[in-house]
Amino acid sequence: MIYDGHAYIFPDVRADGGFPNRAEYQQHLQLAIASHFQGVFRKRDRRAADNDGLIDPSKPRGFEALKDANFQATEFGRFEWESNGDEYVKQYMPPSVVDMTFTAHDLVAEMDYAQVDRALIHRTPYLGIDEEFIAKGVAAFPDRLQGLAHVPEWTITSNIDGAIARIERSIKELGLHGLQLLPDHLILYGQSPIWNVAAFKPFWDAFATMGVPLFVTPGYSTLAPTASGRGMDLSEMKIITEFMEAYPDIPTVLTHGLSWRSFANKDGIQVPDQLYDALPLDNPNFHLQLLFAIFFGGDWDYPMPEIKSVLEEVVTRVGVSQLQWGTDIPMVMRFQTYRQSLDSLRHNLDFLSQAEVDAICGGNAARLMGVA
Repeated sequence: MIYDGHAYIFPDVRADGGFPNRAEYQQHLQLAIASHFQGVFRKRDRRAADNDGLIDPSKPRGFEALKDANFQATEFGRFEWESNGDEYVKQYMPPSVVDMTFTAHDLVAEMDYAQVDRALIHRTPYLGIDEEFIAKGVAAFPDRLQGLAHVPEWTITSNIDGAIARIERSIKELGLHGLQLLPDHLILYGQSPIWNVAAFKPFWDAFATMGVPLFVTPGYSTLAPTASGRGMDLSEMKIITEFMEAYPDIPTVLTHGLSWRSFANKDGIQVPDQLYDALPLDNPNFHLQLLFAIFFGGDWDYPMPEIKSVLEEVVTRVGVSQLQWGTDIPMVMRFQTYRQSLDSLRHNLDFLSQAEVDAICGGNAARLMGVA
């Protein structure tokens, strides 16, 4: 079975994203686009540019750093804004995302063409917080798609009963299959990003009874800007390790993988030992996703032989059974076709047996998600 452990569907990002109002959603969207490493070009001549027209780089990353730039999602996967009399574009999604939405039908069509059997739909506020949209997509293709629930992190401790009710409804009534957690969004609302403290305990106690996995997206992998960017924060790994000590039976997945771009040069990736040492690798319920095409497809040519050495190291340090392939589709198609994003990984896993490759490319995710 080929199982993409990291896919997206989303409604039109020109709407409200399920937020109480468009203005709040617009902040999330602008901050995400302004912080992302994907390149910018000036519209009139396609000359390379930067994000400074969208965000003040001298200020801490947050809503307060955003600039009034007439920022908007337009069409063909593009986000556009104005600065100093010029117009700028970031091609964040592939041009095939014509109307700025990517539905379950779109995803399954891509899966069919790439011969991907199943996919897990992930969540991030800048692509919307509407549980119903995700649930309907999963319900339309129950034998192909599974989806994660999302409880806006900034609402959990202020309304713990409401947060528990939301996750219970999402899992038990809407039929979603796990929880996505993005701790860096706590900071945006003036809260501490430490999510394993006493104030969260009732929520985690309730979640632990539901028998579904937790997918944690650390800040570095959500929006890592450059190879020398925010990079590795061992405190995030420490929180995950402490959480798994308190809740060892909750399968916990570190999405996107490690801070690959922070440790890359033109020849490959060298992850420092202290990062591996900070992970809860002794718990078989800890899992690590492998997404390389989305991070390096714009830097290294297919099939990206530069990733082979780090794959050998990750397999040795983490273990085959705890690794999962993912893509970030549709965004990955900025660089590679959907099939290439699978084949580039398989090509560089040629030091493993076929059974081990199959496990990483689908078997492990299927087992985690309860798929026969």
